Amino acid sequence: MNATEYGVSQKRERVFFIGIKDCGDPFFEYHIKNLFEEHKNKAPTIRELLFSVGKSGTDKNPNTCTAKITFATTPIMRKSPYSGMYFNGQGRPINIDGYANTLPASMGGNKTPFVDEEYLYGGAKEDWVVGYQKGLMEGTVKSEFKGAPARLRRITIKEAIRIQTFPDDYIFIGNKGKIYTQIGNAVPCKLAEVVAKVVVDYLKEYQ
Repeated sequence: MNATEYGVSQKRERVFFIGIKDCGDPFFEYHIKNLFEEHKNKAPTIRELLFSVGKSGTDKNPNTCTAKITFATTPIMRKSPYSGMYFNGQGRPINIDGYANTLPASMGGNKTPFVDEEYLYGGAKEDWVVGYQKGLMEGTVKSEFKGAPARLRRITIKEAIRIQTFPDDYIFIGNKGKIYTQIGNAVPCKLAEVVAKVVVDYLKEYQ
């Protein structure tokens, strides 16, 4: 299952096994697939999902990850600025006009994905990493900077919660690092909800 097809703004793919002992339904797989089709719900873009949270550093969206973003000395080029390796650490830029990659359980430090604050919440007309990648590809920019511009910053806990489709008021226990881990380890709530609903719908309709 691809989470983006079920209301989750994250390119997270997971396998689920659903079985019923002594089911007796020769069309079990067909029925299950149809029920999943009925529950498909296209996810909002990251911009649509996060815009109402507001800029980081506010009471509503505290800045919970301060890991510095630095440039890779030998960047690995890809066609997309969101799939190459232009920065040190495993944290990757998020495509604000698309979907995030899978949020890892190792978030909290330099493995935390990041966004362009001014493109997401400000008036910038282009994601900074798009222009940077273009400059690298064309040879007009060299990867020799010590640190990325301040407008690039790691996603906050509040934003990670949204991307994993937890309720905004969900209460996590532990320090910041532990909370990031709990968020990344979880199955996105809306994805898990769909699996549960499909099972319930099947049992009601066919058993």
